[in-house]
Amino acid sequence: MARTVREIMTAEVRSARPDSPVHEVARMMRDEDVGSIPIVENDKLVGIVTDRDLCVKVIADQRPLDSAVSGFMTPRPETASPDTTIHMAAQMMQTHQIRRLPITDGDRLVGMVSLGDLAVDTQSDDLKVETLEEVSTPNH
Repeated sequence: MARTVREIMTAEVRSARPDSPVHEVARMMRDEDVGSIPIVENDKLVGIVTDRDLCVKVIADQRPLDSAVSGFMTPRPETASPDTTIHMAAQMMQTHQIRRLPITDGDRLVGMVSLGDLAVDTQSDDLKVETLEEVSTPNH
């Protein structure tokens, strides 16, 4: 039987609200040692913000650090359900070139799978290498 992301996902995921200031979200990333924070409103996943988003969209443009994170997040991110196979999650990450995949039950955030989770827990070395290569290759 195929393994599912439920087996490798991080279930305790810190999230922020759309009106959270970017400096608080950056502090969350630092404190949790993560590269992204899901954005949740009324128990519904509405976006995700990455450390790269904050660097490129906030710092590089010298935007105020008390700006709402909603202005810098990726709305409606790609998601998977807890019952998605690990292989399918890896394919989604490859196709969309994403390093972190929110796991939802309906619209409710229930976990997160990262490229690191796949690298540590995926039993197929070929899948690990293929996923890393595809996620890391720039789109042309």
